[in-house]
Amino acid sequence: MDFLKENLDYMVLGTLGLMSFIMLAFAVERLIYFMRLNLNQFQHIELLKVALTRNLTTISSVGSNAPYVGLLGTVLGILVTFHEMGQGGKVDVNTIMLGLAMALKATAAGLLVAIPAILFYNGLMRKVDVLTARWEAARDAKA
Repeated sequence: MDFLKENLDYMVLGTLGLMSFIMLAFAVERLIYFMRLNLNQFQHIELLKVALTRNLTTISSVGSNAPYVGLLGTVLGILVTFHEMGQGGKVDVNTIMLGLAMALKATAAGLLVAIPAILFYNGLMRKVDVLTARWEAARDAKA
């Protein structure tokens, strides 16, 4: 329990930080790819969709799972707080509130990672739809 008490913040915030870094790296990579994309190089729409949606699953997964990582940190933080209360033999309201407040920061951090991830994902999916529509319009114009 001491290991968990001493390292919980590092584990949860480190995991969320890594998830955030991966999400940002993939979002920037997609934006650069979209800016440099030549729609004429694709002969089939399914190949275009595969190329456009690469790495978007990871961004979506970060947005979906970051709140759960934060919630896990909160639950473990509350567990540590209750364990400390049980070991001490006395119930101090200030100590309990401080422990619970510190545990809730994990949930807040999870939301801070998830919200931008979902915004990036939705924006990038909209760009995929626009580029796909432009490809189809260009093909229809040639026919």
